[in-house]
Amino acid sequence: MRRPELLIPASSLEVLKIAVIYGADAVYIGGEAFGLRAKAKNFSMEEIKEGIAFAHAHDVKVYITANILAHNGDLDGVREYFAELREIKPDALIISDPGVYMIAKEVCPEIERHISTQANNTNYGTYRFWYEQGAKRVVSARELSLAEIKEIRANIPDDLEIETFIHGAMCISYSGRCLLSNYFTGRDANQGACTHPCRWKYAVVEEKRPGEYLPVYENERGTYIFNSKDLCMIEHIPELMESGIDSFKIEGRMKTALYVATVARTYRRAIDDYKQSPELYREHMAWYQEQISNCTYRQFTTGFFFGKPSDEAQIYDNNTYVKEYTYLGIVGEQNEEGLYRVEQRNKFSVGESIEVMKPDGANITVTVQRIVDEEGNDMESAPHPKQVLYIDLGQPLAMYDILRRKE
Repeated sequence: MRRPELLIPASSLEVLKIAVIYGADAVYIGGEAFGLRAKAKNFSMEEIKEGIAFAHAHDVKVYITANILAHNGDLDGVREYFAELREIKPDALIISDPGVYMIAKEVCPEIERHISTQANNTNYGTYRFWYEQGAKRVVSARELSLAEIKEIRANIPDDLEIETFIHGAMCISYSGRCLLSNYFTGRDANQGACTHPCRWKYAVVEEKRPGEYLPVYENERGTYIFNSKDLCMIEHIPELMESGIDSFKIEGRMKTALYVATVARTYRRAIDDYKQSPELYREHMAWYQEQISNCTYRQFTTGFFFGKPSDEAQIYDNNTYVKEYTYLGIVGEQNEEGLYRVEQRNKFSVGESIEVMKPDGANITVTVQRIVDEEGNDMESAPHPKQVLYIDLGQPLAMYDILRRKE
């Protein structure tokens, strides 16, 4: 049985550090160009350097996405970008476009090349092709079953790695290659600018009755015919471990630190528990299920892993997330008064009960004793997002503890 890597997304330097502290073996990020999440905060070159240094200090790898489907006008910029990355030395580049791949192979051959799920990797012949081109890893298409992944593993070189998404949002289109956004808004999903029209509300109009909407929806809020449930395989770690997958990938380069911390530490514990003892894994199942539901999600499905999904994998009556907790901030360094620095993300008040989420799996309920602004003024509440505060929660805290409030 292979030892799977837990691969976690990061939208910013702050979230990268949280992913590392909360259990990632590797983190994938996007630079300021050529990735498929143009609306994510993404990383400057200086932030990439700092992120790699932080991750490597904790024995965690960093992979950089360059997985757009490139047009002619992109290629010169790709070459310059890879020349810069050659000096920074990430652990791998994630690429989907053959032209971009060949530039990486020429400009920075010492950096591993991983083939993105956007390349539609659905059979062992494709895996062999990329192996012959020098790829170290191929990310499986999301449309594959576990049986197909096992068959791929049996028919490819042992040193070619398989990476597979096991948790997060699912795209309506084949391996994420979608034209809806481009058609409706002119923003190309395959260039990183998706507006997510699969989450919009739709109606049907008959050709000879313009403006007359036909009642095809499930309830009064409309129909969301393209809106997939989120993938979640926390209950199926044994099957994943036995399938020959080398890297368990979490989707979510647009997600908050709270989401990343919650998913990372839950899958970290589930994987480690199963490696220690299948009985221990089964014993802790209720904890995994509870924890994984503590971050935003759209209801869960097992995707294509056990066969073609039924209509139960779609959400027809809404496009909203289930949200059980509000993200309040991350604990920073302690000042001379013994107060902890926090850049707050949502409002909280003195006297309020909140929860401290720790990397080891503990969740501690505390009461806010004191809030002080940067000038040393006491405050009753913290109403402004991104405001730097110093707080007393009545007990010792550690850097990278996360503060949250149950809704």
